[in-house]
Amino acid sequence: MNTNTRDTKDEIMTDQTDDRHRGPDFTGRVAVLTGGAQGIGFASAQIMGDGGASIAILDLDKDAADRAVKDLSARGIRALALHADVADQPSVKAAFDEVRTTFGRVDVLVNNAGVAGPNRPVWETPPDFMRRMFEIHVMGAYHCIVEAVPGMIEAGYGRIVNVASVAGKEGNAGGGAYSAAKAGLIGLTKSLGKELARKDVLANAVTPGMVTTGISTRSGVSEERNQQLTALIPMGRQAHPDELGQLIAFVGSDRLTFTTGSVFDASGGRATY
Repeated sequence: MNTNTRDTKDEIMTDQTDDRHRGPDFTGRVAVLTGGAQGIGFASAQIMGDGGASIAILDLDKDAADRAVKDLSARGIRALALHADVADQPSVKAAFDEVRTTFGRVDVLVNNAGVAGPNRPVWETPPDFMRRMFEIHVMGAYHCIVEAVPGMIEAGYGRIVNVASVAGKEGNAGGGAYSAAKAGLIGLTKSLGKELARKDVLANAVTPGMVTTGISTRSGVSEERNQQLTALIPMGRQAHPDELGQLIAFVGSDRLTFTTGSVFDASGGRATY
């Protein structure tokens, strides 16, 4: 989500460009990141790519995906831009077919595509908006999992990272549709992790709080609402995308070996469970 105020941590992260993308070794791996053209997704793509992964950016915004791949390629990262709507199963299948044709397989899947929305009570939430939240956050992840998991099982290796939200753990008043959808994604992750536990295919979720990505502004969330949610964070600030990127890269790497179906919190102390 968004804030217009830079703080000391943002300045530090910006000034340490060479250090902030150092992460696990992804040499020879292929990673697909949905919603990977900007924000958390793009930060994760940079870290994984700098670690040696081939990167597929799957995004609804074609121009943004093309720009992201151009930036990744300039860093010496092998990258592919894919235009797809995760809520549309044929669109997702076509995108994964292209990944398999280009890179041969999928080792890491990061389900990061998401949208927020205006603040309103549950009983005033339009049915179409409620459905859209589930179509993107739950069905979107499901469509990608269906495409990625069989190949991971066959290869005997895979990492799935579902980007949920602290809202899915605690619920945000005025954000019932978003909170419910993210809670659904957490439940999906827990079931998937148990189902794959003996196949070296690990599925986990991360739950960010407020992040300086701009998703809230693009989704029509007011600056007042932004400030209200930021005020709930004990650390007193929003996260930088690279901070989330480092966590996602770790959870999506072979450094993680004995954790699955779990939830990694990244809410700055708001939710400590």
